[in-house]
Amino acid sequence: MKIGIDVDGVIIDYEKGLLTAAELFDMEKCRGNGKIHPNEFRVQDRYDWTEEEKKRFLNEDFQKVSAEASIMPGAKYVLQKLKEMGHELILISARGKDEENTVDIITEKFKKENIKVDKCYWKKREKLAVCQAENISLMIDDKPTTCQTMAENQIKTLYFRGIRGWNLEENEYLKEVSNWGEVYRYVVKECGENG
Repeated sequence: MKIGIDVDGVIIDYEKGLLTAAELFDMEKCRGNGKIHPNEFRVQDRYDWTEEEKKRFLNEDFQKVSAEASIMPGAKYVLQKLKEMGHELILISARGKDEENTVDIITEKFKKENIKVDKCYWKKREKLAVCQAENISLMIDDKPTTCQTMAENQIKTLYFRGIRGWNLEENEYLKEVSNWGEVYRYVVKECGENG
């Protein structure tokens, strides 16, 4: 089976680092008035920052947080097991859309950690077209709106809910998970050992 996988907040555990960096940036380099739009998923859209300030945050902090972030617990092991089971792993990520060189940071991190996937799609904030073109059977993502879109288009989706996510109603196409053990359990139970 073809499994689409987001990177940030799914394979890379960078949520807390990103939120911390945004709070510090707001306090030290902006007006320090806190989150104005708490329901925005993209961290830089939560504050009353100007476009210039958003760009500065991405330039100064996003790369640093990306470099410091670790692999989610269990991700490397489960990805390897899924490959051994015969699944095709396809990364579909918005990474690189705002800061192009952050793709290199992750590519190097995956190389160092010996994480192997079959294909990568970078700079893809809207992922439905890629999932349809690739005939993705299962998408794993942490962005609530992406997960809803996939489920509405009858693509089975694991909502890897992180600290920025909000509750979604589960249905036959949408299931919430919070770790890679749950991802592994879902794939084995839903698809069997051989996909």
